[in-house]
Amino acid sequence: MSADPAVESFWNDRRRADPALPEALPEVWAFGATPAHADALLDLVLAGIKTGTASSLWDYEASGDPVPAVGDLSIILDGSGAPRAVLETTRIDIVPFRDVTAEHAHSEGEGDRTLADWRETHERYWRRYSENERGFAPDMPVICERFVLRYPSA
Repeated sequence: MSADPAVESFWNDRRRADPALPEALPEVWAFGATPAHADALLDLVLAGIKTGTASSLWDYEASGDPVPAVGDLSIILDGSGAPRAVLETTRIDIVPFRDVTAEHAHSEGEGDRTLADWRETHERYWRRYSENERGFAPDMPVICERFVLRYPSA
């Protein structure tokens, strides 16, 4: 299956600007579960506010997608599916939901940026949108990912 031509063109443009980028197309994805959520979270990334994200390890296991790793690049789509940014993963911690730190919650840039708000929002999200049959549990493994914005440069 070939990549979307707009994504391929976006990546080729990035590689022309930065020849050190690999030829292979990185993972392509959008934040959130709806187009409006994808746009809102992308706006936080582009503003330099959002430097972290969290994912359910159970969802990765259910989908068979590769778990993010330090050094991974990602092309981030907006709510319409257009490529808008390139991120580089700088840190990965896999911890139970109940052990996610206030520092990580703050890095996600959402809501009031507190751990309490993060827990409420993410529990609701995983109960509604999980890709695995287990859904949510307080001890579920969460992939806490930190990243830097490679494009557009901040």
